[in-house]
Amino acid sequence: MMLRRKAREYALQMLFQYDVTRKGEGLVEHFWVQYKAIPAIRNFADRLVEGVLKNIDEIDGIITKYTEHWSLDRIATVDRNILRFAIYEILYMDDVPAKVTINEAIEITKKYADQGSSAFINGILDKIVREESRALWKKEAIERDLHAGNDSL
Repeated sequence: MMLRRKAREYALQMLFQYDVTRKGEGLVEHFWVQYKAIPAIRNFADRLVEGVLKNIDEIDGIITKYTEHWSLDRIATVDRNILRFAIYEILYMDDVPAKVTINEAIEITKKYADQGSSAFINGILDKIVREESRALWKKEAIERDLHAGNDSL
């Protein structure tokens, strides 16, 4: 799992850069000129960034929905981008259990964000997993697999 955490950290850096510049074209390619990573890390990071950018309007809408009384711009840039990649994982990536995504997001938040941010991130992601229909479907599918004896997750 350390490879995926490193990939998430790289994705956070790329998404942060996008958030500041609003330039998505060439972002991933330019990033990898500066940083070197093994293919597994690079592929997962690219998947996260490209997925977030492709679905950013929907993801930002979900963030706004679950951060009542907070505008998107009021959320710290690091927190906002951790939420973005975590929501993408939860809603679009069937191969990553939501619980793993939340734990990874919290650990990355502890490393890169303000002290109180991990509780904020945890609360928002937990609410999304409990209330969003795509997240509920994923959670139920994982629970079915576990009850059926498929512990390959």
